[in-house]
Amino acid sequence: METKPLITLLRYAAIGGNILFILWILFNAMDEGFQGTLPEKLSAIGLIGLLSVNSILLLRKASQKTVNN
Repeated sequence: METKPLITLLRYAAIGGNILFILWILFNAMDEGFQGTLPEKLSAIGLIGLLSVNSILLLRKASQKTVNN
């Protein structure tokens, strides 16, 4: 059984999920007028940062795989 297409599909699904989650966080922030306590703001910024780094690393890994193959 070939697992490469499945892994590629899961990688892009994870990237899409990360992007959707970032957009959801931003939508909720806009809905609240970007108001919140300092811990809420810091946690949102930290979560967006982590999701962004995760997506970038997944994209880099996918592009390296295509270059190496």
